[in-house]
Amino acid sequence: MGKTFVEQILSKKSGNDVKQGQIVEVEPDLCMSHDNAGLVIKKFNEIGKKSVWKTENIFIILDHRAPSESIKTANEHKIIRDFVAEQGINNFFDIGEGICHQVIVEKLFILPGQVAIGTDSHTTSYGSISAFSTGIGATEMAAVWATGKIWLKVPESYKVIIKGDCPHGVFSKDIILYIIGELGCDGAIYKSIEFSGETVEKMTISDRFVLSNLSMEMGAKSAVTAFDRVTEEYIRERGVFAFEPIFADKDAEYEKVFEYDVSNLEPQVACPHSVDNTKPVSEMKDIKVNQVFIGSCTNGRMDDLEITAKILEGKKIAKDIRLIIGPASKEIYSSAIKEGLFDTFLQAGAVIINPGCGPCLGAHQGIIGDGEVAVTTTNRNFRGRMGSTKGYVYLVSPATAAATAITGVITDPREFL
Repeated sequence: MGKTFVEQILSKKSGNDVKQGQIVEVEPDLCMSHDNAGLVIKKFNEIGKKSVWKTENIFIILDHRAPSESIKTANEHKIIRDFVAEQGINNFFDIGEGICHQVIVEKLFILPGQVAIGTDSHTTSYGSISAFSTGIGATEMAAVWATGKIWLKVPESYKVIIKGDCPHGVFSKDIILYIIGELGCDGAIYKSIEFSGETVEKMTISDRFVLSNLSMEMGAKSAVTAFDRVTEEYIRERGVFAFEPIFADKDAEYEKVFEYDVSNLEPQVACPHSVDNTKPVSEMKDIKVNQVFIGSCTNGRMDDLEITAKILEGKKIAKDIRLIIGPASKEIYSSAIKEGLFDTFLQAGAVIINPGCGPCLGAHQGIIGDGEVAVTTTNRNFRGRMGSTKGYVYLVSPATAAATAITGVITDPREFL
């Protein structure tokens, strides 16, 4: 039998011929941390090393509580800034640059065929450009900073084949929510998912990013889309020409193969309090909403903001709705301004926040209170995720979120498209 993508890439990186289930040691090409770098620094100092193994492989991006919302966070940020200066880490991005995962893929700090680790579970997002990427803990990252090595168990692989033309008003967010609903939030624990099929081949990198990002919500260790013409064009358009993509063998052995036809799929809604509690939007009747958030690493890119603007153009949000929009990066923020999207948002009654994670993790800039209902394009909806443990969070696509903001109840976006 041939090798899966993850077997191929970890064989190359470790210098050994490895198969699923084996333990390998590799030197990662990229080590990413965000505001939790303060904890990594603490653990690193406990190890007793004076300097990190390789400054150019370490990336720190402040995004979760940026700008700082408390004295505690401000002090943590100061510790990080001081450490970065002391160690000579040039790949440091202070408040305002954007959400870590978006910045990494946008600026191509990781490339096809490379290995990335990050102290954030949604590091799986980099599979959208055919890299192996996965989340680890702060103590593990401190050890990598000190030694340059990490051990991994080679995951078993699932192949997910997606077929059919996306119906009008259905997006990659709807597809992955549906798949999570089918497989369950524990349906792919420590598995490497390979997305393929005619539907995936037509997807943009932004669409693929959503698939890889949310795969973590069914437990995936990594999630990748094969390198193809779309990937190549995305990378070359950004002026990068030196990279070595890795491919699964045609006769690779997969633990499971799933096939989905999305031709008749409806827009999906993940209901409280689990991402796999998904239902078609047609079943969501008269659910009154208090707050709508459009943004996050899952859905804060230009295509997300453009469909939002298309739906909001010439309209006003419902009387009792708070609509918050958060572009995923400074680059996206700037592009949205140039395209006039902000004017549309502001005239509709939206509040625009700086690029960052704030509302998604319930840190600041839009947390919900007791009994409040939030409809959001983010990636998690467990109790207390966006504020009060007595609140309710529904996950949707940007189109569904925008339509909901106009009516004040969860709404099928096809009514406005």
